[in-house]
Amino acid sequence: MGPMNARFRPLLLIVTVFWIYVALSDVLYANQMQSSLTAMHVGHLFAPWQARLLQHLFLYPVLLGCVWSSLRLGWMPFWRRLPVQLLLAVGFAALAEPTLWLGDSVQMGMHAVVRQLIHSPPRPGHPIAPLAQIWIASATSFLLTYGFGLALASGFDVYRRLRDSQIRSAALERALTASHLAALRMQLSPHSLFNLLNTIHGQIDGDPADARSMIVQLADLLRRLLHAGEREFSRLADELQFARLYLTLQQRRFSDRLTVQVPGPEAFPSAWVPSLILQPLIENAVVHGLAGHPDAVEIRVEAFQAGSTLTLRVSNTIDQNESAGHEGIGLKNVRERLAIQFGERATFEAAPRPGGCWVAEIRLPLLAELSDTPLAPPVAA
Repeated sequence: MGPMNARFRPLLLIVTVFWIYVALSDVLYANQMQSSLTAMHVGHLFAPWQARLLQHLFLYPVLLGCVWSSLRLGWMPFWRRLPVQLLLAVGFAALAEPTLWLGDSVQMGMHAVVRQLIHSPPRPGHPIAPLAQIWIASATSFLLTYGFGLALASGFDVYRRLRDSQIRSAALERALTASHLAALRMQLSPHSLFNLLNTIHGQIDGDPADARSMIVQLADLLRRLLHAGEREFSRLADELQFARLYLTLQQRRFSDRLTVQVPGPEAFPSAWVPSLILQPLIENAVVHGLAGHPDAVEIRVEAFQAGSTLTLRVSNTIDQNESAGHEGIGLKNVRERLAIQFGERATFEAAPRPGGCWVAEIRLPLLAELSDTPLAPPVAA
């Protein structure tokens, strides 16, 4: 009953307001015409205003029933629905004159109306017009009125259906986007894990104590990875701590070749960023920076604010002779996530720069931190 009541209430309000307007217009028009006829010394040709108000009061529940039945019935298939729709309209219009007689009977008294029906037309002032002609004229007028009311109610019903459809489509789109983002985050976890396991594997035979220490760090890293993978956004400080832990593990393996620069949390703006958005960039810097490059590699992580834009930058030195275009699954993942979460408001560039340096840079709207709750939704500053 809940959804049906929610659907019926606005329709009830629209039909009620429409019918009040029709009743007042009819009463005012009849009074104005009767005043003009009285000034011309013509007898009463229009029913009293009390009878007309009663007529519209009696027709009100009939109108509601006919409009509701018409909307429930619909118009398709047209050739089957049209006769029933016409029957509803004609049935409502045909009741207009009898309800006016009923209003007369209430307003004048039943005996007076019976005498008028026997000796004259049903209302004073109709000595000439036959009863059938009065009935047809009244039915025609109310048939048009019913058509306008039905069109108004149908228009609102179409608008409501369209609005509900848009709301459902938006909900489905949000659900699909959330599922897509969850799938993208899941792509990161195994990719990072395999690389880190390979790093530890290289230390097991040469330095078991160091390998055990790295396993402890890896456990901490995996806890952070799983926790971050459950959220759509994380604090920038948490993302940087995760990056620092990952780079520490890599630096212990390549201590003679890898230099890392990640400033402390106080050097970065307080903001929210998509969870694990930096991890693919840092991993790409380690893998492609060291690949085929015998010299030392420096990896630098930066974040800075310019107005309402936050820039995240990961740069690494590369071999001068290395060809550009080594964009793997991680960088493609970053592009997809930014496109889903921010659209055209975020950009991502990854390309070599002069001086033997590869730079991956993300620009996105600055999301302000609202509270200390991890699940608190960020908003654009």
